[in-house]
Amino acid sequence: MKDSDTAIVTTDSMPLSGVRVLDLTQIYNGPYATFLMAMAGAEVIKVEPPGGEYLRRRDARSGAGVPFAMLNANKGSISLNLKSEDGVALFLKLVASADVVIENYAPGVMDRLGVGYDVLKAVNPSLIFASGSGYGSDGPYRDYPAMDLTVQAMAGIMSITGFPENAPVKSGAALCDFFGGVHLYGAITTALFQRSRTGLGACIEVAMLDAVYPSLASSIGMSYGARTDIPERTGNRHGGLSLCPYNVYPTSDGHVAIICNNDKHWQNLLEVMGRQELATDPRMVDMRQRVANMALVDDMIGAWTSTMTREQLFSILVAGRVPSAPVRELREVMDDAHMHERGMLFEIDHPQYGPITVCRSPINFQGQDQASYQPSPEYATDNARVYGDWLGLEEAAQADLKARGVI
Repeated sequence: MKDSDTAIVTTDSMPLSGVRVLDLTQIYNGPYATFLMAMAGAEVIKVEPPGGEYLRRRDARSGAGVPFAMLNANKGSISLNLKSEDGVALFLKLVASADVVIENYAPGVMDRLGVGYDVLKAVNPSLIFASGSGYGSDGPYRDYPAMDLTVQAMAGIMSITGFPENAPVKSGAALCDFFGGVHLYGAITTALFQRSRTGLGACIEVAMLDAVYPSLASSIGMSYGARTDIPERTGNRHGGLSLCPYNVYPTSDGHVAIICNNDKHWQNLLEVMGRQELATDPRMVDMRQRVANMALVDDMIGAWTSTMTREQLFSILVAGRVPSAPVRELREVMDDAHMHERGMLFEIDHPQYGPITVCRSPINFQGQDQASYQPSPEYATDNARVYGDWLGLEEAAQADLKARGVI
């Protein structure tokens, strides 16, 4: 890895130090995988099309630009027109010294551009070529348009989210994009480990549909049970309606989530409520009976919780060792003292977006710091460094490429 004044600050002791990544990804799925790599010490260069990656171009006045800042910290940026013959030639030169190429275009796009795996492998046999997609590069769904919303629908997530009397609801979080991104990061690091043993490169892919399926375990298990009266959507109750209490309960200023996984938790809750006599009530004596009388249990708990504030209730429940948590608004989470003290969240004055709360990688190695945080780059800010230092192009050659729309 070559140093320059604008290079990302890493140290040789970081897990992925010395790994060079060409990042052709966009929106959430792929950029999160490469963000994790950058925070682990890899040198990640965003290879952006003319005008920049799509997420960069969203209206920043509405806050839509902040996700770009969150997911592209500690990366460099170059511009490159892969729809031009000279652009492809430049990319192949970059690939010769890269460890990883990662993309999340629709299946077939890289081949149509002339930079598919077979072409890149011929240039660099030890290359890790990683693809993120909605449904994979083969199978009947290969060419279906894939966004987080559409994969949530196809994966069954929406069918089990919401209340039974209402229409299906999407998850508030972009689950499929980020589940796919996390698995893609894991696939790349696994391939790098394999290469360290064999010297061989690899072509790997992660489909969002595949990545999110295991998270449906509770609801899938319900499909094999003897009961046929369980609705697909159970609101805030347990997906299989086999735990009680398991719900979100009202307080005087919001809501608190409470779950009792076993009879000990239930006994702790009764003690906190001052209702120890219910421990022998035949309607609530064990989990099976509580599930059979779920509405009664929920109504009783809700009547008690509604007399307190979230903070009062949560303090009592935590002290009584009852699994629970307040339902917090996003601003509360962004200002969370615990996450700020641990260094996961912190404030920066971003050069494009102003004061914003950003995050580090959730992956921590004891005794090792993550990469020194650098805000997401301006578009094409590393052209001179990459094309000059990596490829040895003189300023006049770079100027000519720019004039012809290649960079």
